[in-house]
Amino acid sequence: MAAYRRLVSVLCCLSLLGSFASASTISLPSDSRKVSLTLYYESLCPYSANFIVNYLPKLFNEDLISIVDLRLVPWGNAKLKGNGTFDCQHGPTECLLNTVEACAIDAWPKLNDHFPFIYCVENLELERKPLEWESCFKKLGLESKPVNDCYNSGLGQKLDLQYAAETSALEPPHTYVPWVVVDGQPLYEDYENYISYVCKAYKGANMPKACSGLTFNQIYNRKTIHPVCYKEIPPSTLSSRTISTVMSWIQKIVTSM
Repeated sequence: MAAYRRLVSVLCCLSLLGSFASASTISLPSDSRKVSLTLYYESLCPYSANFIVNYLPKLFNEDLISIVDLRLVPWGNAKLKGNGTFDCQHGPTECLLNTVEACAIDAWPKLNDHFPFIYCVENLELERKPLEWESCFKKLGLESKPVNDCYNSGLGQKLDLQYAAETSALEPPHTYVPWVVVDGQPLYEDYENYISYVCKAYKGANMPKACSGLTFNQIYNRKTIHPVCYKEIPPSTLSSRTISTVMSWIQKIVTSM
């Protein structure tokens, strides 16, 4: 079963590579203006991983990628401690993978080059095998040296700090990840519906096929709350957890009497 899952993962990554290659051959209309789509995320937030693996690849269906400028910012809810050091929400492994993904973006600046690698790493997170991230080099036929050199030379840390500054400068400030922004406007909990917002924001003359059938009224009337990794636990959530814990404790006492 494990071997089968690995095979499926490899095939998915290779399939994505083919999609990226074909997408890069699409010619843009001369009067088009690309829509900015930025994902602020952290590598071990399961909802970030789910968005990257199961939602962002939709950009490469048909011709939607031709109107989108996608940027990935791997920092998320990490906190600076001083002297260039920082803590990550999900521990040292997340710090490692945030830096690795930052190095991949720097080493392979083109989206078609770095996205398959990040997709592969995040897919391993969904499979609860994030420490196997180095296997993505072999799966995708990539040289590991550019990323390893970036990480070991200290360049990766500099990239982290740049992403930290960009994330902290967000207006309005982010309160959780994934934090998806379309043309400067955050989508909040409706981030999985990002394609509708991209289609709404596009001002070019030739609407992509992926936007057909969408009405702009649906975009705003069909908002859905999707799960997120909060920067800080909301008081209401904390209160509900406390109440739940107390009630569970009382129930155990009553049962044991």
